[in-house]
Amino acid sequence: MRDEPVILGIAVAGSAVYGLATVAAAEVIGRVTDRVVVPAFRDGETTTGALALAALAIMVTALVKAAGIVVRRYFAGLGQYRLNARYRRRVSRQYLRLPLSWHHQHSTGKLLSNANADVEASFWPIAPLPFALGVVVMLVFALVSMFLADPWLALVGALVFPGILLLNFFYQRRLSPLATRAQALRAELSGVAHESFDGAMVVKALGREAAETARFAKVAGQLRDANAAVGRIRGAFDPLLEALPNLGVLAVLIIGSARVADGSLAPGTLVQVAYLLTITAFPIRAIGFVLGELPRATVGWRRVQAVLDATGALPHGTARLATNGSGDGAARLGLDDVGYSYVEGTPVLDGVHLDVEPGRTIAVVGSTGSGKSTLASLLVRLVDPVTGAVLLDGTDLRQLEPGQVAGAVSLVFQQPFIFEDTVRDNVTLGLTVPDDDVWAALRLAQGDRFVTDLDGELDARIGERGATLSGGQRQRLALARALVRRPRLLVLDDATSAVDPEVERRILAGLRDAALPSTVVVVAYRRATIALADEVVFVEYGRVSARGVHAELLTTSPGYRELITAYERDAAERAMAGTEQEGRS
Repeated sequence: MRDEPVILGIAVAGSAVYGLATVAAAEVIGRVTDRVVVPAFRDGETTTGALALAALAIMVTALVKAAGIVVRRYFAGLGQYRLNARYRRRVSRQYLRLPLSWHHQHSTGKLLSNANADVEASFWPIAPLPFALGVVVMLVFALVSMFLADPWLALVGALVFPGILLLNFFYQRRLSPLATRAQALRAELSGVAHESFDGAMVVKALGREAAETARFAKVAGQLRDANAAVGRIRGAFDPLLEALPNLGVLAVLIIGSARVADGSLAPGTLVQVAYLLTITAFPIRAIGFVLGELPRATVGWRRVQAVLDATGALPHGTARLATNGSGDGAARLGLDDVGYSYVEGTPVLDGVHLDVEPGRTIAVVGSTGSGKSTLASLLVRLVDPVTGAVLLDGTDLRQLEPGQVAGAVSLVFQQPFIFEDTVRDNVTLGLTVPDDDVWAALRLAQGDRFVTDLDGELDARIGERGATLSGGQRQRLALARALVRRPRLLVLDDATSAVDPEVERRILAGLRDAALPSTVVVVAYRRATIALADEVVFVEYGRVSARGVHAELLTTSPGYRELITAYERDAAERAMAGTEQEGRS
């Protein structure tokens, strides 16, 4: 409530007005009974003025109650939805702030559940909470009025409250572990669904629809059972909570009727006490509803708070980059004894030293698992090295102020992410650049021709994740996205693997010939790509094993020669297989 004190404070005030009006209605009904209803039955007649005054009193209290309900419901709902939106934004911002190493340890399904189902569960009790707090006023005034009207009847009615408190205690103990399991299964179900939908092409290609359906059904069944267990507990609790106040009313009516019969109690007093005890069921029910939602809300809040309290954010300094003295703006890249590991004790990179002059093109070559992609992530500071430092123009990336690395470095992945948006927006991603610059970047990425063929060209909308484009087209669009920013350091992590070799050659040749202010690092395996680089860095077992021009490494590095030969042999076998397939067809 500290997050929305004004809005929820108004909701509580509206609920308090409703509570006071309800207690006042009991007083009005008691007086109308004694002064209008009983005399009318006793005398056999009444006056129009008496009836009108009684009706007016009842209508005024009813209107005040209605106004309190409207204010409470509107502002309580507004507060709940504002809190949902605020904490979803906080969780999302935290996801963006936390480093990639943190995301590696948490499944996508769990992250989706934290931002959606857990936030919603956390603030579900907010809507009834102002009602529960406000009607405490009604409960207090009702109890005071009951004891003032008749202490003995009030004492009989109040005996139900210890039973309600005891019932709530056992309810919380039974429900909390069940609610915890249900929330965890929601996250697991989200993860299974995300994997199945994200891998739809693999599932269909391998005919695994039935297996995926069974996997989803298993978790869905467990969630169903967990929710059913929660429902059974609540189903047993709710009728008991509803019954206890009614049992109290029944006891008051039985005892009070006997006292009215012997003349020791006025009928109006009995009606007033019975009505007051009836309306105490409302605040008890509201409080019980909040208490009933608290176990689920507490579980959701713990899961949300675990994200908000997560540490490991990439620290920033205050340093800024400046273009180097050569005047072309390309960055000088350095790695000083860099080491990194995803699992403690198992280094992926170890003691990597590298120095790249501004404006040069470096090809990073290595076998699968040698650490090439990890190295690319370090260069753009998706993760920080465990040991050593990555230097840009001699400055440790950790010392740069926020935005400096993103403004100077661009990374193109092997599997680019394409948004369901226009070509222009996929290239610019919010950057304000003229269309001429967008076309220039597309031409350099060899993507201008297929964009021209699209209906609408730059305004053509692309399907989800680029579903309407081929793999090579998606890679070229992602390359244009990087080039339009004119980065000082351009890192290509096998970013042209789906592109035809001739098109790839033109792209890399264009990068060399274009007036780009970029130092280029290419993670590559094709000989034609490697040959275009100024220098080759051979990575083996997480270390820089050899460095030099391509022809030199073929002679001096057996590991490099064996790897390149294997690549070429594989390419030749694929080409031969394709030729034979064409001959048979």
